[in-house]
Amino acid sequence: MSLVLLADGGPDRLIDHFPEAASSGCMACHQEVEPIREIGSEMLNQIMAKGKAMGDPAGCVVCHNGDPNETLDAAIAHGGDNFYPDPGSPWVNENTCGTCHEDQVKVQWQSLMMTEAGKIQGTCWSFGALTGYEHKYANYAVQNPSDRSTRLGTEAYKEYMDALAEIEPNVFVNEHEPLPDALGFDELDKLNDDPSLAAFTYIRQECNRCHHGVKGRSSRGDFRGMGCSSCHVPYGNEGLYEGADLSISKTETGHPLSHQIQGTRDADVTIHEVTYHGLAVETCTTCHNRGKRIGVSFQGLMETPYASPLNENAEDQPGLHTKHYIAMEQDIHYQKGMKCQDCHTSIDVHGDGFLAPTNLAAVQIECSDCHGTPDQFPWELPLGFMDEFAVDVASGSPRGTTPHQLPHTWAGAKYDSQDGFLLTARGNPYENVVRVGDEVVVHTAEGKDIRLKPLKKLVEEKAISQRGLVSMQGVSKHLNRMECYTCHASWAPQCFGCHVKVDFSQKDLCPEIDSSRQGFDWIAAGRKHATDEHRADSGEGDYDLMIPGKISELRSYLRWEEPMMGVNGEGRVTPLAPGCQPSVTIIGADGKPILTNHIFKTPGGMERSGDEGQLAIDMSPVQPHTMTKNARTCESCHASDKALGLGINGPRNWDEKHVVDLETTDGTILPESARTQMGAIENLDHDWSQIVDEEGNQLATVGHHWKLSRSLNKDEITRISRDGTCVACHKEIPEKDLAVSLMHHVGKYTGNIPVSAEDHGKLVNKILLTSAWGQALLATGVLAVVLGGGYWASTRRKKATK
Repeated sequence: MSLVLLADGGPDRLIDHFPEAASSGCMACHQEVEPIREIGSEMLNQIMAKGKAMGDPAGCVVCHNGDPNETLDAAIAHGGDNFYPDPGSPWVNENTCGTCHEDQVKVQWQSLMMTEAGKIQGTCWSFGALTGYEHKYANYAVQNPSDRSTRLGTEAYKEYMDALAEIEPNVFVNEHEPLPDALGFDELDKLNDDPSLAAFTYIRQECNRCHHGVKGRSSRGDFRGMGCSSCHVPYGNEGLYEGADLSISKTETGHPLSHQIQGTRDADVTIHEVTYHGLAVETCTTCHNRGKRIGVSFQGLMETPYASPLNENAEDQPGLHTKHYIAMEQDIHYQKGMKCQDCHTSIDVHGDGFLAPTNLAAVQIECSDCHGTPDQFPWELPLGFMDEFAVDVASGSPRGTTPHQLPHTWAGAKYDSQDGFLLTARGNPYENVVRVGDEVVVHTAEGKDIRLKPLKKLVEEKAISQRGLVSMQGVSKHLNRMECYTCHASWAPQCFGCHVKVDFSQKDLCPEIDSSRQGFDWIAAGRKHATDEHRADSGEGDYDLMIPGKISELRSYLRWEEPMMGVNGEGRVTPLAPGCQPSVTIIGADGKPILTNHIFKTPGGMERSGDEGQLAIDMSPVQPHTMTKNARTCESCHASDKALGLGINGPRNWDEKHVVDLETTDGTILPESARTQMGAIENLDHDWSQIVDEEGNQLATVGHHWKLSRSLNKDEITRISRDGTCVACHKEIPEKDLAVSLMHHVGKYTGNIPVSAEDHGKLVNKILLTSAWGQALLATGVLAVVLGGGYWASTRRKKATK
């Protein structure tokens, strides 16, 4: 379809193609506004027809409601509860988006992006496992439907999810209770008896401001809509409108970039003469920039405390999501022009109508779904492969493909099924990924048709490197026990130590401060939206929902290279990254510390601990979304203490206070004015990066959501670690052994001493083969001598008896 553009490069005006729209009162102010979908699209035609039937020839009231007959007074046109500034808001979208997309709207309340139950359980855990392993709370009270058949997905998928619920009942709960209130201004004395109550202040002010029930923080990079509009309406990082509607401010922040809907490859979105399709990746990173940071990592962004390098105006790097960044290698899928939605299915994002409180619970896809293994095409794998939630590899009949899409995705882009849509590990179709012979075609939202060869075909064509063949086929345990991204994640954001300060100082009890410490309650904001009076509000800017306590966060240090390994809930070895690792400081209402640098502990016996409990700081199993074609090296795991979870060498113990000033050689500090430079963290007698000791004793929490999540155990560490391998040879070189000395001197004077890594590898391989064949021939010779000797002796005895 060819687009007609306005002078500023935006899409053509609505009234130029629907002249009757000019008679709508809405057009008295908004005649230059962009059509919500491109001219000629089925969706726009349906909106215009429905609008005409509702008395609005411009179709505005289909989504926004309001009075289309008013032409003079905007307050009347936009007046009352019948006007929806943000039609995608979950508090009104059953009357707007839901009139066509009923299934997607219906399941939003059970979706992870609405409940945020995993984040709540995680934060409660870090304050002493307040709810144990149970995912008890959500932002709002919600429960599963009573009718199992209402779950979206295939029958195979429904059976699969029923089985997971049996395995993990603390995760796949039937209902969530609403998150408890934070302490009020008249309740702060309770902190002296139970400092862990500060957790609910932390959750409400900071952790859960990104859920779909609110518009969220209005800062650079965080602008978005609510509900459906969170994803389907484009917002720029600056939060400025850049469309043609003269009635919308272009200097006031908080507006969409354009009055258009982004969705699939069928939806054209045109900004300044550039047309794109699908959901922009930056839309997803509006929220996915904290916690596991998978959105910004996918883009190749790693946060840093430094505002350098300066920009072209010699100014500091501007804050993005309130952080600064360095540019890292981008995920290979991003480099190939893929977007988040090209891998993640509708059910991954919207949910299936049943509660799934964590990423691992909600996401149904695995790398092998498209890439297969060196020995099996994707359609030859059984369901559950790499998604086992068990210690044994999934088995069963081949999953095959399907010619059918899911019924509830009827409005998305349609593709020819070719030899069948590929199936996810849990049994639903990838509706944009098809089999074509022995190859796979990924139809991206942007409009590319990426043809990829599964691993089995690459092996057949001898297109896999020797290192790849060794790691995937030569050491079969890798694919049986590990996630693909354990090797192929080139880096992961590792923000060690989260120093959380919750300051409850109040002016009346602490007169030296300028004002009482307080912050905004985002959960209360969502619940205010739920009332009839406020359900149509476009945001929370006018809400007076301040609660006591001001949150601030710092880190101990940042790393990105060589992520450590552990075991995830699926029972597979995976990269780990710091999850919620709080060292908590709580300031009371009187301005005096109640806790300083405190790490809470779980109750005794949890997380492989003794009676004293485990440190409630979590290393989180993660798919970093930093995939590269070339995997990390063997040495980066097999010769790395950090990779094994044994920690980074260098930092001194964190449970020691450090004073830096003039001192004697025995450490006596001389000035009486000396102050503490680094305070002690009482419970942390090792580094943040260490989660296990050499005896296999787990020292902190690892992925507490799931039964199988843990650090590597002693047997695994022993089998993986190859520390000292170099010394095993070089302790005899050059003169510790006569034979070795002779070979070394011959090599030296003939110029055959290995110099490069390639030379060294060839030599080691030669030594291996020589040794193996030598021992095999020796064993064969000994066996021949024994058998020959036995035969000779037997023959001699027979002759002697004759």
